[in-house]
Amino acid sequence: MRTLGRIVLVVVVLGVLLGVAYYLRPIWVMRQGTHFGLFLSRVQSNYVLTPEGRVHYYEAEPGVPGGGIPIVLVHGLGDRDEAWAPMLKRLKRAGFHVYAPDLLGYGRSPKPQDGDYSISGQTKFVYDFIQSLGLQKTDIGGWSMGGWIALKLALDHPELIDRVVVYDPAGLRFELKEPGKLFEPQTTDDVQRLFSVMEPDAKPIPMYVRRDLLRAIQNMQWTIDKNLSSMNENDLLEPRLPSLTEPLLIVWGADDHLIPLSVGQQMHRMVPASELDILAGCGHLEPNRCSARSAQATADFLKANPVPSGSVRTLQSMH
Repeated sequence: MRTLGRIVLVVVVLGVLLGVAYYLRPIWVMRQGTHFGLFLSRVQSNYVLTPEGRVHYYEAEPGVPGGGIPIVLVHGLGDRDEAWAPMLKRLKRAGFHVYAPDLLGYGRSPKPQDGDYSISGQTKFVYDFIQSLGLQKTDIGGWSMGGWIALKLALDHPELIDRVVVYDPAGLRFELKEPGKLFEPQTTDDVQRLFSVMEPDAKPIPMYVRRDLLRAIQNMQWTIDKNLSSMNENDLLEPRLPSLTEPLLIVWGADDHLIPLSVGQQMHRMVPASELDILAGCGHLEPNRCSARSAQATADFLKANPVPSGSVRTLQSMH
């Protein structure tokens, strides 16, 4: 009985400590949970040496002959490779060999003071990452700013890219509400406003989570500011996008209030052979919050032979 009592006491103490840790640092606790979930799914946390330094990435390799179809996933502004966790698991199960790096200045990748944080610089970073892995030809996917980078990489190095998938990508001109303030939150109310734009139907974020999110965003504010200030006219996609030769799938949340669906429709018109999949009920965070539909649309497009071309689909909830 004493042994049982001790076990119960240890469990209770650990539960209390975990509760306190979650209240004080919820983002850190959730991140550790994501890491552990990826570990259980046999997604590896790796590093590769590139010209920019030691780059962290997640690698999900399916247990199929030949190692699966390679795809590199590029995250967006103010994010990190963990954001792809649901897609990593789903695409691995679908037979893809997935690589998801932390961009320059983010996550566990290098953060040089004198680094090139422009779209061109981040594009070179991803190119160097692919080269360092020894991939001869790969599909590429990009989310938000990562979609801009993925498209620029396909335009700059068509010999390296097979097919392209973008999720609510930036890169075309559009009107952003409060551009100078939205990505520079100063208060917990600013954090709530930012996430309400990215996920319009989400419930209000608890105050203790908002406080930790504000701290996390401000810790990477230097990199975010570097990215934003380095974006320039020369990197915008309008002049070059019609010349894209690789098959393109555009996946868009119908309720994206950050980069509206009209931008995705414009992109589809600029590349008439592209496919446009609209995810009903999803916002800007659709690769994470609507990962079942995003991953299914991605797998269907990348495996299709011949490549789908020119259609628009609306994908309803899978409930």
